[in-house]
Amino acid sequence: MTPLDIFLNRHDRLRSGWRLAIFWALDHAVAVALVTTIYAVVFLATHETRAQIIGRLTGALAYPLQFFIMFVPAVLLGWTCGRLFEDVPWRALGWTIHRGWLRNFLWGTLLGAGALALATLISTLGGGFHFALGAPGLTREFAKTFVGAAGVYVLLGAGEEALFRGYPLQTMMRSLPFVIAVVPSSILFAYLHLNNPNLPNGSRLVVMILNTTLAGVWMAVGFWRTRSMWLPLGLHWAWNWTMGSLLGLPVSGITNLTRAPLLRATDTGSQWLTGGTYGLEGGLACTAALIIATIFLWRTRRFKPAEELKIYTDGELPKNVDREA
Repeated sequence: MTPLDIFLNRHDRLRSGWRLAIFWALDHAVAVALVTTIYAVVFLATHETRAQIIGRLTGALAYPLQFFIMFVPAVLLGWTCGRLFEDVPWRALGWTIHRGWLRNFLWGTLLGAGALALATLISTLGGGFHFALGAPGLTREFAKTFVGAAGVYVLLGAGEEALFRGYPLQTMMRSLPFVIAVVPSSILFAYLHLNNPNLPNGSRLVVMILNTTLAGVWMAVGFWRTRSMWLPLGLHWAWNWTMGSLLGLPVSGITNLTRAPLLRATDTGSQWLTGGTYGLEGGLACTAALIIATIFLWRTRRFKPAEELKIYTDGELPKNVDREA
């Protein structure tokens, strides 16, 4: 073993751990630079105080900005790192319009909604929730919650998928078995959610971290089964939309997107089951549902990756493979 072996693998490429560290360091630096630039531009245009700028940027602009700050750098840096370190083309990221992409997205949407419904059913049967119809009529607030929030959840889901199930998961899969490659991105996915409001306390926080890690694994299995980002995106947005817009439950502690849901949930059970003010993702009903959903997705024969996508994650790309973008 030589000192270079710490950095280079047997293909004379930078090892996946270093590739992952470089990607996340660059992504963090770009995100900080973007946020700083946005604050500076707003200040120069309005001369508002810091509190006023924060209020402006946490209003209607918050979610499109969050999508831009997460998705664009993750995709561009993922493509750049893939080219420089592994010589893989743009389509390796899994965002292309390939054969079966819409089918994957629609199946992901169905399975995401179904998994959330299962978690809700488990909690309700355990005395956790009672439901009543929300505000009657097609009000403007209902339209924003039912339709507008769907668009927001797709955008935010795409941002998080690009950041965690995009290049970070894929580069690890090229050098490690999937069951090991999935660990770093899933743990950091859970870490990201520690900034959310209404976090549970004490040992219930451990349940929330476990559930969010399991959710990361579940969506990573969606990528693994298709080598495409469309299935995990469907899982992600539909889980959140069903939880918030249909059932009126907090979405990872967030409630300001679901002010007029189809149903109103009343939490009448143990917080260990329901997750309390953080929502289902902080309770044990969610743990059970995610385990079942992950096993189903792992074992179902409904999904099969296309060979033109599979080759980019099953080991380092061979030297004789077409590298066109």
